Amino acid sequence: MRGSCRPRHTADSTVCMTNCPTLIVTVGLPARGKTYISKKLTRYLNWIGVPTKEFNVGQYRREFLKIYKSFEFFRPDNEEGLKIRRQCALAALNDVRQYLSMEGGQVAVFDATNTTRERRGTIVKFAEQNGFKVGRPGRGLGEVGARHGAGAARSNNASLSLQVFFVESVCEDPDVIAQNIVQVKLGSPDYIDCNTEEAVEDFMKRIKCYETSYQPLDEVLDRDVSYIKVMDVGRRYLVNRVLDHIQSRIVYYLMNIHITPRSIYLCRHGESDLNTTGHIGGDSALSARGKEFAKCLKKFIQDQNIKDLKVWTSQMRRTIQTAEILAVPYEQWKTLNEIDAGVCEEMMYEEIQEHFPMEFALRDQDKYRYRYPKGESYEDLVQRLEPVIMELERQENVLVICHQAVMRCLLAYFLDKSADELPYLKCPLHTVLKLTPVAYGCKVESVGLNVEAVNTHRERPENVNLQRTAEDALQTVPAHS
Repeated sequence: MRGSCRPRHTADSTVCMTNCPTLIVTVGLPARGKTYISKKLTRYLNWIGVPTKEFNVGQYRREFLKIYKSFEFFRPDNEEGLKIRRQCALAALNDVRQYLSMEGGQVAVFDATNTTRERRGTIVKFAEQNGFKVGRPGRGLGEVGARHGAGAARSNNASLSLQVFFVESVCEDPDVIAQNIVQVKLGSPDYIDCNTEEAVEDFMKRIKCYETSYQPLDEVLDRDVSYIKVMDVGRRYLVNRVLDHIQSRIVYYLMNIHITPRSIYLCRHGESDLNTTGHIGGDSALSARGKEFAKCLKKFIQDQNIKDLKVWTSQMRRTIQTAEILAVPYEQWKTLNEIDAGVCEEMMYEEIQEHFPMEFALRDQDKYRYRYPKGESYEDLVQRLEPVIMELERQENVLVICHQAVMRCLLAYFLDKSADELPYLKCPLHTVLKLTPVAYGCKVESVGLNVEAVNTHRERPENVNLQRTAEDALQTVPAHS
């Protein structure tokens, strides 16, 4: 229960020792990658099991206005524009409050420019006035935040402690800014009827409207504030007052992502002997068709002409044999080993139903969280694979030769799939998925290499009742020899 949150008080801050909700607040001029960071963080935190939601104030503004006219709306002397922008920010903050206090959310990402100390102080003030205890904001949040600091927290009976963490993106590289404008901003609804030249000119003027009042996070003035400043898309970082586990993970994640163009190739090993007989797990060798797939994979990779490709496998025989046929250097990761089926290793689904019918039904009821006796769950597997995701974010072009459950977990991260969807993602044998990160997501190309293989995908069963018949339980089991 979040109400049991136990803050630990230090001389100048409050550190949450359990599961206090977190409000991530972005800071920075337009076209500096704030929404990119917001979406990446939201996807990552949800993937590792931390309920997170993004609140983009620009989207609230678009829904309010319906039609965007020009940069004039953002001029600092446009009173009507200022009023509407404040209303939109307040609407987003109200939804943040609802999400964190009523809907079970753990992290809210408040995605807006937030370029002045007054605005940042207003966010803290809003949180305090709506039932949250906020760690002392300190002098850096300006007069508004300081005036409504510890005193405001004491004036109510709030049971929720809220950690506020600022993420500022600073970029002075004109090429990066121009690229961001062309790739992202020109595709927004604001410029749907504009030609490229007009849109770029308008957006550059919009940036100018913010520059006059921009107050970056300051090492001295904001020394009591928890934040990370990301400079020039990751060339440098400034980290200040990391107070808890969530903030620490956010910092580590942001220090590993980059925007260098690259592709990630995911595939399973070639068909194995146990695949052909319908047995799960184990450590069997490749079948004849599996070896044929590896040869086709070698030709596919050569035809792609990939620069500095890294190849990763698990430590299981079928992935290693697949990589060896490629005749290129490869790295083995124990972390990439297939999900451990425990007492069910090397059994067919029919055998599991016969010997462990209750376990078979329980797994069908919640495939993501179900843990095989003496084995693992998909939830366990996600936690195990987090270092792989971090390294994939750090690297450029990588081919990962892995297993069905592992590939599902990796794919769910890149495609932002829920825990409910993850265990049923289709990852057929002898198929390569090419993932190319784009503005706010990932482009996926599925390439079948035309080598026949057994189908190992079991569709989600409809009947998950503990008293179901064996016939119902086995209805979606794929055919095998």
